[in-house]
Amino acid sequence: MLWDQYVYRRGNGVYELWEDMFAARTVRPLYIGGRGFDVRSLHVLDAFVSSLQGAAAEIVDATLLLVGFDGYQLDDDIIKLTQVNADGMAKSFSRIGTTLELPVGTGHDDGETTTTVALRDMAMEVLSKIDGATDVILDVSSLPRIVYLTLLTSILSHLVSKDPPIDNDTPHPLEARGVNFQVLVGEDASLDAEIRAEDPSNTLVLIPGYSAVLQTESLLEWPLVWFPILGENRINQLEKVLASGLIPDTAEVCPVLPQPSRDPRRADRLLVEYKTPLFETGRTVIGNLLHAHESHPFEAYRQLLGAMRRYRKSMEMLGGVRLAVTPLGSKLITLGAGLACFEMQPSGLNEGYGVGIPYAEPTRYVVSVDRLMQSSTPEISALLLTGEAYSRGEVAIS
Repeated sequence: MLWDQYVYRRGNGVYELWEDMFAARTVRPLYIGGRGFDVRSLHVLDAFVSSLQGAAAEIVDATLLLVGFDGYQLDDDIIKLTQVNADGMAKSFSRIGTTLELPVGTGHDDGETTTTVALRDMAMEVLSKIDGATDVILDVSSLPRIVYLTLLTSILSHLVSKDPPIDNDTPHPLEARGVNFQVLVGEDASLDAEIRAEDPSNTLVLIPGYSAVLQTESLLEWPLVWFPILGENRINQLEKVLASGLIPDTAEVCPVLPQPSRDPRRADRLLVEYKTPLFETGRTVIGNLLHAHESHPFEAYRQLLGAMRRYRKSMEMLGGVRLAVTPLGSKLITLGAGLACFEMQPSGLNEGYGVGIPYAEPTRYVVSVDRLMQSSTPEISALLLTGEAYSRGEVAIS
């Protein structure tokens, strides 16, 4: 496993991590955030900028890249709040650097091809700004899944070589030439419950780089194993994926439930919510259920990667296997799934397996502006995925 050892911090541990990382260093940070309505993104950015200044780092060419996205149906007050939030982030970041905006057309009205091309173009634009940066920070607090999964996997592909090391003198793949890549998440469960995602698109989005195994005609005879990662109020999205034809009736279905969870009955309620499409239709065997830690992305990564490896090995005699992951759960579990898909993705389809990420993106978000404007104090989580912490013999373990 690439992240057999890892660096993961939550709450106050995040500030301690930043203090250790930035103390008296010369840094060229690239901070990638969402130009969205979620106020947590401003809270996380403020915390990062203050910590960077407090660590007495020498800051050179700091850039905030605000990724904006259209194609969503939003109420006028939400649109206004999005602008207010973007202005606040630019003002906060002006203490250390400059802000650039990167608009992304999600292309809901034009179909999957347009959306996939837009995501690929966005990733290429972001990657063009990474060279020269000492620290790349991806804040997913206000980014849609299709955007942050594309950025996560693309940046990792840019920084990390999955070729096996020649000997012990070969740098660890995650050392990534010393570039620190961290992912930040601002969590506020009560606010999450207030934001409703509605009206999933009829046309699926396939994350760039993770689509060929689901579309290449010569591979459609391979058996398919589908891992839907379940979350509340996402049943319409799951049904859209099922209706797309990408998941055949013969697919092995392995739902992933959040367990352990802060709410010990959460997994039980999800089983009831998804009973009709997954169990009453006979698609799912109870023994295929997987559990992934609700608040620990690296544990979710290990569970999913282990299951994918077992299916790959057991189906070798059938000529190949297609593995599909549909993330409908929390951001932390989704990030763990993204790491598993990145590590599991082969260099080519001649290896007898492949990984796809089909997803039905919502076209409408509904939330009370009054609720958004109430004081939110999200707990920050930080995943340090590459950098000097992964030099051989020096890995810090969470």
